[in-house]
Amino acid sequence: MPWTERQRAMLGEMGIVVWAPTRVASGVAAAATAVDSTAASKTAARVGTETARSAPAAADRPLARRDDTRYAREGEVAALDWQALREHVAACRACRLCEGRTQTVFGVGNERAHCMIVGEAPGENEDRQGEPFVGAAGELLDRMLQSIGLTRTDAPPAQQVYIANTLKCRPPRNRNPEPDELALCSVYLRRQIELVQPRLLIAMGRFAVQSLLDSSDPIGRLRGRVHRFAERPVVVTYHPAYLLRNPADKARAWADLCLAAEQLHR
Repeated sequence: MPWTERQRAMLGEMGIVVWAPTRVASGVAAAATAVDSTAASKTAARVGTETARSAPAAADRPLARRDDTRYAREGEVAALDWQALREHVAACRACRLCEGRTQTVFGVGNERAHCMIVGEAPGENEDRQGEPFVGAAGELLDRMLQSIGLTRTDAPPAQQVYIANTLKCRPPRNRNPEPDELALCSVYLRRQIELVQPRLLIAMGRFAVQSLLDSSDPIGRLRGRVHRFAERPVVVTYHPAYLLRNPADKARAWADLCLAAEQLHR
């Protein structure tokens, strides 16, 4: 049964174009075509008006979303060598942490180390000296490394570690890092790992674990087994600063170091 003119008009308002068979009289077909054309024009005009109302002017739209900016930075940072990467970090103003820093904390150690230590964020001493793991926590780390035959001082790649933090700037008042800060700074840590090419990564502390394993599980659930980051083994353990406050967990940290040494000597 052919559509009535009223039915065609209603369907047209919904943006539905009705097919007209060839046997319909030419006058009816022409009328139907006119109705469909008018309805389609009204619909297009209405959609255009609503789009114009909801969309900001080109001058008001941001040039890029933060995710787009991050991906652009990843592409740029991925091509940097050690010197260029160090300069890029020193000049970085990607987040507000740059406003309160004394200096960036890039990293130290053998740039071809077999073992790479990943810490959390710089503290007050690190911010002042520009080196990760200094002060009492740094002294404890040195003793921990020595217990499995490693050092941060000059030595061949098999004995000297490379140390880097997840963040290169100190958060104000040593607060916890924010997720966007970790995300923006992760491009630098990833590039350091790519340049060092370590055989093993040791993640020390909750935020180091989040950056490498993308996990919010507590250290106690993740330690004691080998994880993976970019096809490299990762051993999880407690941060030395935590161990200074919780010496009862030093025995667990020692077990983690033994697991790390086992992986290195394979």
